[in-house]
Amino acid sequence: MSISWLITNTLAAFLLPPLSLVLLGLLGLWLARRYRRLGYALCALPVLLLLLLSTAAGSRLLIRPLEQSFIHLPDPKLSTAQAIVILGGGRLFAAPEYGGLDQPSGETLLRLRHGARLQRLTGLPLLVSGGAPDGSGETEASVMARSLKEDFKVPVQWVEDSAENTLQNARLSALKLKQAKISRVLLVTDALHMQRASLIFHQAGLAVVPAPTAFRSTRPASLADFIPNAHELRYSHYALHEWMGLLWYQLRYRLFD
Repeated sequence: MSISWLITNTLAAFLLPPLSLVLLGLLGLWLARRYRRLGYALCALPVLLLLLLSTAAGSRLLIRPLEQSFIHLPDPKLSTAQAIVILGGGRLFAAPEYGGLDQPSGETLLRLRHGARLQRLTGLPLLVSGGAPDGSGETEASVMARSLKEDFKVPVQWVEDSAENTLQNARLSALKLKQAKISRVLLVTDALHMQRASLIFHQAGLAVVPAPTAFRSTRPASLADFIPNAHELRYSHYALHEWMGLLWYQLRYRLFD
């Protein structure tokens, strides 16, 4: 297991819900012993935030600004891209129904399906990117490549299987593609992830034609949007992770690049 990957995910856990809200509530309890009103207010705040972030209405407030730039994109067939890059989005481990082989997660399958569709539309070569920072025996890129070949009947030209995060996805993919004289790509990832991914791939020296999938802010509003559930809390967590990532990379590029 990669130490840097473990440290990054541990820090993220402390900054994102639900752990951050639990810690805020504990801080409120501690302060209430001396500053009753302030302490109780800090106890109530994370409960209210948890309820808000657990609703579709609340999660959409975070998701929509990240996705809205990609709702109306030009036809990928008319782009001047030279290759398609699909980023990994997780896996299912040791699936018994597939002989114990790792399989793409639901999120990754959506990316693979969209990438396969784009490949059939454009005929462009495919690159898949994703390592195994958690110490798995098979890299995520290998799992993706196998699924594209077996499930979607689409060939994979390049397998980038060392990246531990989006920054490494971009830099390591750029190295492979530049060796093939490729500088402009159709980038496939979740619409939620696209803003950050596009920024990082651009910084790595590749021109990006966004090709997002898995939009989550386009569902029609309804009264059910105000019913809390764990599913929406997961999306709120994902969106907050992207907002934090955007802030971090913006600061990093300004300070160090």
